[in-house]
Order: sequence, then C-alpha cells, then structure tokens
Amino acid sequence: MGAGLLLVAGCDEAKVDTALFESVKQCTSLGFAQQECEANYGKAQQMHADVAPKYMSRTDCEADFGAEKCEIAPQRAQSGGSIFMPLMAGYMMGSLLNSRAQTQPLYRTAGDSSNFRTADNKNIGSAIGRTQIAQSATQAPAARTRTVSRGGFGASARRSAGG
Repeated sequence: MGAGLLLVAGCDEAKVDTALFESVKQCTSLGFAQQECEANYGKAQQMHADVAPKYMSRTDCEADFGAEKCEIAPQRAQSGGSIFMPLMAGYMMGSLLNSRAQTQPLYRTAGDSSNFRTADNKNIGSAIGRTQIAQSATQAPAARTRTVSRGGFGASARRSAGG
C-alpha cells in the first residue's frame, strides 16, 4: 500500500499559470495586449527552428505530425541534404502573471492532433487561452542537434497520450 500511495503522490506535480494560443489574433481576441501577444509569438518563432524535432525525410516527419504539417528546417544534414521539422501549431506565453513558464513553440502530432505538445514531447492539453499546466512542461526546451527516426516523436506521443 505504501508504494501505491507514493506513486499517486508523484502524479500531483505543481501547476503553473500560462496561456496557449494558435495565433496572435487568437491571443488578442481573448483580451491580451497586442504587444505582449506579438512579442511572445515572435520569441516562440525564433526558438522553433532550434528546438523542433528534426527528421532526415519529409515522410518520417509527416508520419509523426501529419500530411503537409512539416517544413524544411534551416539546418542541413552532414551530407548537405535537407532536414525536416514540424510546423509550429501554436505557442505558450511565458510572461503571464509573473509565471515561471517559458515562452515556447507548440506542436500537434498526427496521432493526437487535438492536444498541444512541447518540443520536448510533453502533452499540455488542448486549452486555448489562460490555463494551468504541469511546471515541468513549462521549462524552455533544449535545442535539437540530432534528427529523430520515424516513429520517434509521434510514437512517444501516441504512447503517452493516455497518461
């Protein structure tokens, strides 16, 4: 019984205030200042190329994120060929109410297109606007220097979609 109690306690991670949006227009329509919405969107866009999952082929990227949901990354493969990454599906605002959340790009996978995911593949739900999410999901994602093989990001998304 003690081990079960410990497991349940581990699931109660602290939540932090943040806001999730698909666009600047959506952000301003929900009452946020234009300047704040644009600044956070711009920061997320700047991070996107560095932190998005990377793939050696468009086919592998689209297997995880869906048809026509990938783009050519600015980075190049060692062979000189293209690298692919998912399109940014939204962004997390980090400057909300002195929150510790970090502004960052968000993605949607083919197997779970209703929920946002961070570049670190953390499911943060489908809420638009103000919300609370697990503190661990609000940390700035690490830059991606390696490519993901087919089934990498999306397979993890499908496995963790239920929990």
